[in-house]
Amino acid sequence: MFAVTGITGRVGGAAAQALLAAGAPVRAVVRNPASAHPGGDVAVSDLSDRTGLSTAFSGCRGVFVMLPFTGGAEPTMIEAIAGAVADSGVPHVVMLSSTGADLPDGTGPIRWLHHLEQALHATGARLTAIRSPHFQEKALETGAVESGVYPVFADSADVPLPMAATVDVGAAAARALLTPPAASEVVDLEAPAYTERQVAEILGKLLGRELIVVTVPQPAWRGALADAGLPPELASELAALYDADNRGILRPCGDRRVRCTTELEQTLRDLLAR
Repeated sequence: MFAVTGITGRVGGAAAQALLAAGAPVRAVVRNPASAHPGGDVAVSDLSDRTGLSTAFSGCRGVFVMLPFTGGAEPTMIEAIAGAVADSGVPHVVMLSSTGADLPDGTGPIRWLHHLEQALHATGARLTAIRSPHFQEKALETGAVESGVYPVFADSADVPLPMAATVDVGAAAARALLTPPAASEVVDLEAPAYTERQVAEILGKLLGRELIVVTVPQPAWRGALADAGLPPELASELAALYDADNRGILRPCGDRRVRCTTELEQTLRDLLAR
């Protein structure tokens, strides 16, 4: 049995689908027992509930965990997740992490992934930290589909950045669960690289109209994110993340690398079709 958190989201859902396709039993860890999920076994727990998570993880060969960015609850969730791993005695944990999680601060919300990695290491369980670059799906979270304007939070829209499809990230997590390493390791995901201008061009082609690329000046990042509806603390966190990306300090430095092959156009085409 493998327990999967975040199963109703993109990465957790993709990991569960890959596990089920391989014939592995999956226990869905969900907050809402009525949530749709691909597996038949369900455990109900919030990520801040150490006791509930411990029950969900008990008896499992491995678990997949992830840390949602909330702008405040991350320390509580880190303590609960790591505590549940220790309490349950699960032997192997696969964690969705990020490029830059080797750094303890200066990376916005990624710093919480650094702290979760450290907390999971301290449990004694084997840890596979899957460090992903940006997700390709973020192109549809810019508001460009509705507004026709593609905002870029960087000095330039012409710097190529690796971007992974979440289906590939979930598949990498499933493979790590099915074939656990002999010791803890960090896995960097390599992915196709695109500039933000190329992303806007590809998205515009699929929409059948040209998108206007606007480079947002750094002093305006926090305000622009808040104006888009993000809570002030989360807007500040994301502005710090964009600054770290802009400064080029988010670099792969793991034990091995895994290649993600899905191209951006296919990802966006599938999303728009749905």
